[in-house]
Amino acid sequence: MNQTLGQKLFRIKPAGSTTNPPPGHAGTGLARTMGLFPLTMIGVGATIGTGIFFTMVEAVPKAGPSVVLSFLLAALTAGLTALCYAELSFRIPASGSSYSFAYATVGEFAAFIMAACLLLEYGLAASATAIGWSAYLNNFLTNAFGWQIPELLRTPMFVSGEHGMEIRAGHINLPPILLVIMCCVLLIRGTKESATTNAIMVLVKLAILVFFVVIAFSGFDINNFKPFFNTDNSKGFAGMAGVTAAAGTVFFSFIGLDTVATAGEEVRNPTRNVPIGILAALGIVTVFYMLVAVAALGAQPAKMFEGQEAGLAVILQNVTGKTWPALILSAGAVISVFSVTLVTIYGQTRILYAISKDGLIPPTFQKVSPRTQSPVSNTLIVCLVVGLVAGFVDSTYLWDMVSMGTLTAFIVVSVAVPVMRKKMGESLVKGFRVPFGPYVVPGLSICACLYIMKDLSKTTFTVFAIWMSVAVLAYFAYSIRHSRLNDSAA
Repeated sequence: MNQTLGQKLFRIKPAGSTTNPPPGHAGTGLARTMGLFPLTMIGVGATIGTGIFFTMVEAVPKAGPSVVLSFLLAALTAGLTALCYAELSFRIPASGSSYSFAYATVGEFAAFIMAACLLLEYGLAASATAIGWSAYLNNFLTNAFGWQIPELLRTPMFVSGEHGMEIRAGHINLPPILLVIMCCVLLIRGTKESATTNAIMVLVKLAILVFFVVIAFSGFDINNFKPFFNTDNSKGFAGMAGVTAAAGTVFFSFIGLDTVATAGEEVRNPTRNVPIGILAALGIVTVFYMLVAVAALGAQPAKMFEGQEAGLAVILQNVTGKTWPALILSAGAVISVFSVTLVTIYGQTRILYAISKDGLIPPTFQKVSPRTQSPVSNTLIVCLVVGLVAGFVDSTYLWDMVSMGTLTAFIVVSVAVPVMRKKMGESLVKGFRVPFGPYVVPGLSICACLYIMKDLSKTTFTVFAIWMSVAVLAYFAYSIRHSRLNDSAA
């Protein structure tokens, strides 16, 4: 049966279905062995370690001391959307990704747009964290061995200057490229993180942040919070405009909470533990972020944050007048951020693998090596792009783009909740539901995302519009004709 254009755009893939099952696999479910504590730790571990080591340098110049409100606004937005993730992960027995949620509710075209947002989120997040890793690595080498990476080899070619983009010929940020190469080698070999490794990494990250907070508070000065709001309006960031602009930047730090929802098939009593796990992880992450923000702002004036490499380590060095606290923090950051970069690249390759299995992108992204059981071509392509961006582009251009992609994906997830409720109707099984009906929390989530979006830079909107245009062209040029759902409609 031939499908109309409208039917193709809004066709859905039934929840839990697979369009290309591996030979010899019957599709049996995953074992429900995970309790509330390890589930919460997954959320904390996937979130802390990406942005908090870096975003203060980008966010404080926009909001000043009121950046603490930016963290609260970002946390509220993440929390509202996390509730939507919790319901969808229970209702839709798919792999748990927001791409799958969209494909099972609002249709193929919206799912492809969602996928494009996820690719933007994961790809640029990997590049941004790799760049931040470079700054802490340089700080560690300086304090440990008295040697710095030459500026020519640790600064990108394309940087953000006072008058827009500047090109520094001959410059390359080499450390993040080397980091991406190491991650690529590990992923191609089929390296997998165990639950024990994840728990250890979570404890390392939390211990490092506690270490920072304790020492930074020893140099606390309440006068650093005056004036509380940014008063410089030369870039349009005075007052609440700076708070919302900074919220778009620090939102990067909350990426990863949806990981709790994606583990729904492996959790005991998911109707109770998934929503509690999401909110518990959000609470822990928010408390740590607020403590770090208050301690950092109390330890040094807001004007000192702009352009400060390895900011948290430098603060400790300035407060104590000694190098060993900065050495410890830099070492902890190097270790934890390496892990986060690895997991982020892994997530990017698996998203591409899932999209390729549905026929929406070329089959090369789903080819798996029979020896390592890893998608080698997929991984090489992702690492090549991530490495080039990290090596040549200033991180200033990346933070807001990651947030834009994530916020757009969150909007689609929020829309999916009322759509799913309407489609399931009376057949809706018992279980976790977002409170106050299908419209209040998703509606607030959408409004909060749009509120943060409005103060992102014009450059961010321009690049995002170009990326979305490319995604739409790719869908109509390739995906709509190669979708596996074409076969099911025949």
